[in-house]
Amino acid sequence: MTPDDETVHDEACPLLPHSHAESQTPSQASPTPLPLGQLAALCAVRLVDPIAFTQLFPYVNDFMSDLHLTDDPSRIGFYSGLVESTFALSQLCSIYLWAKLSDKIGRKPVILTGTLGTATTTLAFGLSKSLTGILSARCLGGLFSGNIAVIHSVVGEITDSTNQARAIPIYALMWQVGSVVGPLIGGTFSHAASKYPDLLGYDIFERYPYFFPCLVSAIIALVGVLLGFVFLQETLPSKCRRNNEKKCFSGSSRPIPDMESPILEPKSMGFKEILVYPAISALVASGFSLSFLATSFDVVFVLFCYSSIQSGGLAFSASKIGWSLAISGGISSALQMFFMPYLLRTFDCAKMYVFSMGMWPFAYFCLPFLNLIARWGSTEGGELNANAVAVLWVGIAIALGLSRIGVLAFSTSMILVKEHAPIPGALSQSNGIVQFAMCFARSFAPFLVSSLFALSIDNNLLGGYLWVIVMICLSTFISIDCRRILLHSKKTIS
Repeated sequence: MTPDDETVHDEACPLLPHSHAESQTPSQASPTPLPLGQLAALCAVRLVDPIAFTQLFPYVNDFMSDLHLTDDPSRIGFYSGLVESTFALSQLCSIYLWAKLSDKIGRKPVILTGTLGTATTTLAFGLSKSLTGILSARCLGGLFSGNIAVIHSVVGEITDSTNQARAIPIYALMWQVGSVVGPLIGGTFSHAASKYPDLLGYDIFERYPYFFPCLVSAIIALVGVLLGFVFLQETLPSKCRRNNEKKCFSGSSRPIPDMESPILEPKSMGFKEILVYPAISALVASGFSLSFLATSFDVVFVLFCYSSIQSGGLAFSASKIGWSLAISGGISSALQMFFMPYLLRTFDCAKMYVFSMGMWPFAYFCLPFLNLIARWGSTEGGELNANAVAVLWVGIAIALGLSRIGVLAFSTSMILVKEHAPIPGALSQSNGIVQFAMCFARSFAPFLVSSLFALSIDNNLLGGYLWVIVMICLSTFISIDCRRILLHSKKTIS
């Protein structure tokens, strides 16, 4: 008997097997009303992390160049990748520490503390004048951002199988909104004193040309802290009991009739016990691959845009890079808002996941053709003619659109983890393990792909396109391998 077939019977487990209960709930029970206040507060807090992470993308190469770390422009990508990887690596180290702390002191203080720390370290990043200062600020920022698994856990605690198809796309949309707002902030407000001398021509913005976008990002984070403090409610069952609250959010919004009666704690499982389940282990491995491909694409796309046309790039300014990333976030937001709820109600979640993963080879395949368009439309002065500009932006939209379809796999992954948790009490642990794998990939993907990009350009390997060949082959293998999820998945559409 395999773990997926095993039925666990205890006080915290329904009499029906977990898979049967999950599959029957949507058809037999009306949807549980969403706690909109809680969800809105979580969305506000969730918005902070992508803004803090992506707002530096448009100008990080210029920032590294201003530090005069190297005389070789092609080496700038190495240092940019190092800065981006530092954040994710630090986040990786703190995920379980924040999760354990939240089990002791509650979800709310952990979420608010991490968000406040993110605001502070973002300000420190903008005031840095050395590589050591930059790396230190990003390291601390990553440590504070490790509370992301706690935020995910709260989403799981305030939703159930009857309303998650509505709640999770809204929650996942926050990363896409942040991916729009962050690059716009970075691209628009870097060198604010020279761009807007009448409004922002202050000495501090002249001495620290990248401080103003960090200041705007920090203000947004502080607003998130304020909203979370006012509207976010505690969902840790033991904390609810100690505070004698009337309601405890544990998958639904039912009041607890007698606060003196003991609250049954969900049964927990160990790390190894959870990984024994084939569906969870497949989601962990695929989640690692998904995070690697998505992070690598975001990083290499910025390097590709920043590089000269002769080097195989597009020679975009920071402002154009910011608008490109904003287009990417806009496409992703539209997919999450207008298409994802319908798709989740209509198609099998596991098949949607596999389909999204299959888009990554095509997304990477499109990039070198953008450079060919730029070469075709270049004039003697280095500018692009009007026809080339129009074709180029259409091509960018297609490439980014394919990548954003691939990013939809993050939303379906959250649902698949919840559906395949061995028992209800193991949901947070299962989610934490998958998030750990994703964050681990995110920690080294920028450094690895930026180094591969620089190696290809410096040595003119395969015409400077070795990085494209490697990523296409890797993403093709991953898209094929992730199909094993279908072997262990429970059908989500009857």
